[in-house]
Amino acid sequence: MPDARQGHDASAGQDAVPGSHTAAGQFADVAVDAPVRPGQTHGGTFSYSIPPGMSVQPGHIVEVPFGPKQLSGIVFALTPEPAVPHTRPITRVIDAAPWLTGPHLALASWMSERYRCPLYYAASLMTPPGFRQKAVAVYGVAPDEDVAARATLTPEQAEALEFVRRRGRASQAEMEEQFGKRKSATLLARLRQAKLAVREWAWAKPQVQPKFARMAALAVTQGEALASAARMQARAPKQAAVLRAVAEGSTEGVPLAILSQEFDGAWPALEALAARGLVRTEQVRAVRDPLAGREYPRTTAPALTPEQAAAWREIETAMRQPAGQRHGEPAVFLLFGVTGSGKTELYLRAVEEAVAQGKRGIVLTPEIALTPQTIERFSGRFPGRVAVLHSELSPGEQFDEWWRIQQGEFDVVIGSRGAIFAPLGEIGVIVLDEEHEWTYKEQEREPRYHAREVAAQLAALTGATVILGSATPGIESFHRAHAGQYRLLELPRRILDNTSGAEAEMGALPSVTVADMREELKAGNRSIFSRVLREAMEQSLAQDEQVILFLNRRGAATFVQCRACGYVARCRRCDATMTFHDDAPPMRCHQCNYHTEAPVRCPDCGSAHIRYMGLGTQRLEQEVQKAFPAARTLRWDRDVTGTRGAHEAILQQFREHRANVLIGTQMLAKGLHLPRVTLVGAVNADIGLYAPDFRAAERVFQTLCQVAGRSGRGEAGGRVVLQTYQPDHYAIAAATMQDYRSFYDQEIAKRMELALPPFTRLVRLVYHHSNAGAARREAERVHGLLQQRLAQQGFPSTGLVGPAPAPYERIRGRYRWHILVRGPDPPAVTNGIVLPEGWTVDIDPVQVM
Repeated sequence: MPDARQGHDASAGQDAVPGSHTAAGQFADVAVDAPVRPGQTHGGTFSYSIPPGMSVQPGHIVEVPFGPKQLSGIVFALTPEPAVPHTRPITRVIDAAPWLTGPHLALASWMSERYRCPLYYAASLMTPPGFRQKAVAVYGVAPDEDVAARATLTPEQAEALEFVRRRGRASQAEMEEQFGKRKSATLLARLRQAKLAVREWAWAKPQVQPKFARMAALAVTQGEALASAARMQARAPKQAAVLRAVAEGSTEGVPLAILSQEFDGAWPALEALAARGLVRTEQVRAVRDPLAGREYPRTTAPALTPEQAAAWREIETAMRQPAGQRHGEPAVFLLFGVTGSGKTELYLRAVEEAVAQGKRGIVLTPEIALTPQTIERFSGRFPGRVAVLHSELSPGEQFDEWWRIQQGEFDVVIGSRGAIFAPLGEIGVIVLDEEHEWTYKEQEREPRYHAREVAAQLAALTGATVILGSATPGIESFHRAHAGQYRLLELPRRILDNTSGAEAEMGALPSVTVADMREELKAGNRSIFSRVLREAMEQSLAQDEQVILFLNRRGAATFVQCRACGYVARCRRCDATMTFHDDAPPMRCHQCNYHTEAPVRCPDCGSAHIRYMGLGTQRLEQEVQKAFPAARTLRWDRDVTGTRGAHEAILQQFREHRANVLIGTQMLAKGLHLPRVTLVGAVNADIGLYAPDFRAAERVFQTLCQVAGRSGRGEAGGRVVLQTYQPDHYAIAAATMQDYRSFYDQEIAKRMELALPPFTRLVRLVYHHSNAGAARREAERVHGLLQQRLAQQGFPSTGLVGPAPAPYERIRGRYRWHILVRGPDPPAVTNGIVLPEGWTVDIDPVQVM
């Protein structure tokens, strides 16, 4: 594995290597890690000359001068002529081997253009985790120090100079720690002005580096080692024990840390054994494997149902089609299958086909919570050949997995959104499970890409096949399938748990009952449980079956109110109410995580009549324990999954039947296979139905259908109870029938009438500022620029919505105003508009809140 973080200078005295493109051009187009304004691509690259003897290829990571600094860059192309008359040379090549392949360079260029982000930002997603780092200022004593100038210094300035001298080189951070931020800037400016100190630029300490461990290995054969251990047992028992442990350990050696834990005085024993020529110690690269120590049972492929077989024939045919016959268009399948219909089996076969062709596969899941289950399924078919990439891994694990993937150690990479950029060689298939999930869209930082669109583009560049799987496809995806952009495959029947390899037994979808909570109230039932849900729970628990209760709200009470004056506790930094939690800290903002103590008296009127309103998962768990004392409850939400491995631990407990009631938020609705669950209750099916977002109804429908799909996957069958105050709403009604096409027909008609996606595209511009008036004025200014551009260039069927305060107007102390550009090509309207700091540009947003 290349030690890329050790700063290897590939340019030092290096001759051109075979296959280098240096001879074809003496200049390189380099994307540089330099700041740019929001929504600007900065033209993509800068021209640099290639020094004689330096080997540079597209995909290389380089260090280049940029103004007074040294910055990292990525080489995109080599050219015989520069784009500008005067160029500066590349300082060095970070690693001798290019890190980005041709398809990944092309993908980064496409993302930069599509999502209006700097080219470097897009390309950096494809570099090793923790690679991106900044140059920092360091100060040293000037080599030609002027003694006369030193005499003019104040005592404090002289102290600063001596601090730098003692250090040899002092970083900006060290100076600020010693003298304070503001004062250190003044002192350094004075020392540089007097030419007593010089400023240089150095790389900050890497965020993550390779890990090395000292290992003890045999210097003789195992038989000779064991024979020697037997001979020295009487006179040197400790050496014999250590030698035996090394002999019986891994052929790659035993870590000294483990030997030291097992044996007192292990190191002196090893030194004695090394002197005898029996063992050797060496420093070796240690792999931080996130799946180390886990064993997964081997599985075989079950027989396919007729519907699965028909779908597989189409996928297999596409995967075996030569790339040249696709005319640059990727083969994208929309696998529309009801919950439990066997979509995962087709994913597995697609990866098997890719591996048989000498290629690899990428499988994306929308939630880290789903990853353990997916890893188990794929590890059963590809033992030891499954990699995992997601944010719950430690930085070191992510780093090592990335390099092992690049070296071809795995057949399939499983992970969340960012795993689409895994450095695989030839990619044969890309799978997005639960493709409708909005978590496939990056919303926090540039580039704000959608993994579905990136997957399709990557497939076009590599000839891979894309499979988008869902029981409730996104409206845009289903519309594309109807338009012929995707190939629609359907699995309309549920398969019961089938691992025997025999012909599958088909099962029915769970029956769904609607509990109209308005009628419950009229009947005098003020409980959070409707009568039908309570009876169903009693029946399931009496039969020792499992129950899932779904409530898409965390905490114990959704808001805290004074009954005397109406005061509601709100976050001091956000336009949001504080949520009450039973554990510390009790009052929390779910937007910015600000927390405080619960009020004993009203801060406005002083009344002690404080009431806790609303219902969250914490209180729901308490109510279950009160109503069903024998129930063994387990809660699964963000509040209990903050530690590593928490998702997997909760899932394992429930699968092992150590709990019979699982209470949780939307992570329960995503692809979990739990055959013992016979009842699902949606405690409040209306949450989110009237959110200020045109996709609100779609999300509610998808969530309810998905959570309903957790019930009835075993032979006992299943049922679902939806508690609602809006039983006639078309999203609730369609979810009750589990009728996707009915919902789609109604939703697509509304989208067409209102000119919303998929019949148009959106760009969302959001401005953030600490002052409310400044936020409004800047939004109005940019709105005026956009209006002027529309009037001058006449973009057809294009208009603006806003400016207006965002639904959450203030988050983390910053006010937010937004503008929507709606039309066939809204990015064309925003191109060229110079936006100051504080703006974010989201191309094709998945939510407008």
